[in-house]
Amino acid sequence: MGSDALDRTFAALADPTRRAILARLAQGEATVTELAAPFAISQPAISKHLKVLERAGLVVRGRDAQRRPSRLDVAPIRLAVDWLEEFRSASEERFQRLDAVLADLRAERDGKSDDH
Repeated sequence: MGSDALDRTFAALADPTRRAILARLAQGEATVTELAAPFAISQPAISKHLKVLERAGLVVRGRDAQRRPSRLDVAPIRLAVDWLEEFRSASEERFQRLDAVLADLRAERDGKSDDH
């Protein structure tokens, strides 16, 4: 995933309304009217959020007669998770090394306290 695409994904996910829209779309496709229902904001505001999500590749809008349902595309989320996983793995390795050092220090300390 390119840096620009990753930036757009994280920027889109930074807003709680957009995250709520994605959570709703995870249950199935929905129209702007359906997406706007639980929010105290206008349909045009929801449409603006959808455009941000579309630019990030997180939402795909279709056409079904008069309806324009939106659906979730999880590919950018998977790529962002993979990117984050690299940091989680590196952190986990560092913690494992730290645990080993601490275990060695404890063993040294316990060995010295047995001698006294």
